[in-house]
Amino acid sequence: MTERIETLPINDGFRMPGEYEAHQSCWLLWPERPDNWRNGGKPAQKVFTEVATEIAKSEPVTVGVNQTQFENARSHLPKHIRVVEMSNDDSWIRDCGATFVKNDKTGEIRGVDWVFNAWGGLVDGLYFPWDKDDQVARKMCDLEGYDYYHTDDFILEGGSIHVDGEGTLITTEECLLNPESGRNFPNLNREEIEQVLKDHLNLQKVIWLPNGIYLDETNGHVDNIACFAKPGEVILAWTDDTSDPQYELSKANLEVLEKETDAKGRKLTVHKIHTPSPILITKDESKGVDQIDGTLPRQEGDRLAASYANFYIGNKIIALPVFNDPKDQDAIELLTKLFPTRKVVPIYAREILLGGGNIHCITQQIPA
Repeated sequence: MTERIETLPINDGFRMPGEYEAHQSCWLLWPERPDNWRNGGKPAQKVFTEVATEIAKSEPVTVGVNQTQFENARSHLPKHIRVVEMSNDDSWIRDCGATFVKNDKTGEIRGVDWVFNAWGGLVDGLYFPWDKDDQVARKMCDLEGYDYYHTDDFILEGGSIHVDGEGTLITTEECLLNPESGRNFPNLNREEIEQVLKDHLNLQKVIWLPNGIYLDETNGHVDNIACFAKPGEVILAWTDDTSDPQYELSKANLEVLEKETDAKGRKLTVHKIHTPSPILITKDESKGVDQIDGTLPRQEGDRLAASYANFYIGNKIIALPVFNDPKDQDAIELLTKLFPTRKVVPIYAREILLGGGNIHCITQQIPA
């Protein structure tokens, strides 16, 4: 029987490891929501299956599914991938699932169960209700046998943070300090938000980037714009096209990163990963999504928040979203150079992008 821990991770000696540290396993949730995934989620399910299959080559994978989709998911996924019934509202486990922290002295793992409100609740949320998603983190901990911490009134999505495992976190002001986003600010100020993050992830420093990717419906999650390649090195989504609105957003982020040091006092090295050409929703793609009041519509011609930064670092692979764009190869070459002990596996991920995120957003690692 797992239990809620009433102390703080930082006081108990727990920290959030970097994603490039060893994993025990990885979790996903199965896509089906017809007002977000076109054609009842069938095209997205094929890509989720590919992502899960590639990750499972070097770490165990669990996929949570709604009861009505259990047989369908089980028939798609390889037998060595665990499939469990888990009620959910949509399949973004990075954001609604638990964040896992580790005690290096004992090896013990615990979860952090943030409050989830579908990226903004009744103020700016993307769907209603979200109560099943808000239970996912605790259910993960129960199934894995981990005790957990819970933030009663602090809203956070896992895609809005990246850590280096050595005391430094990066996030965006666009998300965590947006007074119209329906999260914590301005009820909590910047310093108070930082303190909650430090207490629950064992941090000494928070680096605030101004912006996320252009038109990111999550209010600018950091995992679509920047991430750590290793301590002291950051990958930043970039474009050289000065006419693209993304240029000024990335430029402002670069200016911050070039002036910053991490928690260990290291000056940051920044690697630019160029964005693909703008990707627009087609007429057929738009028609395939149910239009329902209270959810974000998918309109023909809308620009999608495409980025190569939204990849997953597995034990032996990098699961990289690609888009049949000339910049695909540049991203593969850069990540091959930055992660020499891992194989870069390109996965055509337009279907995930159409749902509003990408490979990092649909995955959640548990540290070894």
